[in-house]
Amino acid sequence: MIKIWGKLINNNKIIKDEVAISDIDGDYQENLKICITELCNRFDIPKPYWLPSNMDEFNKRGKTSFDEDNFIEELNFDKFTIEELEVEE
Repeated sequence: MIKIWGKLINNNKIIKDEVAISDIDGDYQENLKICITELCNRFDIPKPYWLPSNMDEFNKRGKTSFDEDNFIEELNFDKFTIEELEVEE
């Protein structure tokens, strides 16, 4: 199971935030993709492209930020951040 907190940030303020949970019988990456897709759908934003820097940051710290470099479309926010939360058993 994976739990991801997603935030849309504009002018250093959180304008939207949601938590997505996935518990499918897939691997960690599949669960992470499901959470990110769900958050993007809830926020009505396109899915970001993962750059090597995002992968490194997420693997080291359990969180990363996506900005205009991660999207093709024009954005109405400054950053989309995701952070893995601890799952209480």
